[in-house]
Amino acid sequence: MTISEMNFFQRMLYIVQRYGSSLLEGAATTMAIAIICTALGCVIGFAVGLVQTTEPKKNSNLFMRGLLKTVKVILTAYVEVFRGTPMMLQAAFIYYGAAQVFGVNLGMWSAAIIIVSVNTGAYMAETVRGGILSVDQGQKEGARAIGMSHVQTMLLVVLPQALRNIMPQIGNNLIINIKDTCVLSIIGTVELFFTFRSISGALYTYFEAATVVMIIYFVLTFTCSRILRWIETKMDGPADFDLATADTLAFTSGMTRYNAKTGGTY
Repeated sequence: MTISEMNFFQRMLYIVQRYGSSLLEGAATTMAIAIICTALGCVIGFAVGLVQTTEPKKNSNLFMRGLLKTVKVILTAYVEVFRGTPMMLQAAFIYYGAAQVFGVNLGMWSAAIIIVSVNTGAYMAETVRGGILSVDQGQKEGARAIGMSHVQTMLLVVLPQALRNIMPQIGNNLIINIKDTCVLSIIGTVELFFTFRSISGALYTYFEAATVVMIIYFVLTFTCSRILRWIETKMDGPADFDLATADTLAFTSGMTRYNAKTGGTY
């Protein structure tokens, strides 16, 4: 039986049987790029977000104030450019521009990681900035009151709280990166979408191949979404916890507890 004589589901099964290994390799490449670039993008985003929310010290000199402002302007330009242009054009600009202007021939992995990481970092920078600003000002003032430096305040007090606030967005960026790695096919990165184009071009089964690849993308994104939701739940801590009382002489630990489900104590 030729492929033209098969029905829709038979053609899908034929694609899976013949190109299953290629699809798995493409999916593995997609996941590897998405995970690595999301992690690197978070590092970039945290660094940029920290600088953007840093205020000059009252006793700092004019040079340090000017330097901080200049760095902020450069970082703001980076964020606006990479958030305001499509990643597909960024991929072509970086990959072909590096070779034409600087004579640097980037490999598949290095180009893919640079492109997606820098793009993710621009989005994460704004997320981190918002997460830091969402932390109550009293937390910072309390840390300063007990003698913490600015770095200690940010690392030990502000960032742990900001991380929980922005955790859903980090997960969202991972999901987006799993899907958006398809734009890397423009520079020849052999990921899942590139594999789809190769299969559909060889067999002329665009609908069937697209259905198979869409199912794979959905399985990847849904699985990651559930795992990230579980991590968020663990970061929230237990639903029941001891209540602190105003009377420091009364021992109430373990006697009065708050139940998040009922909203009451017991």
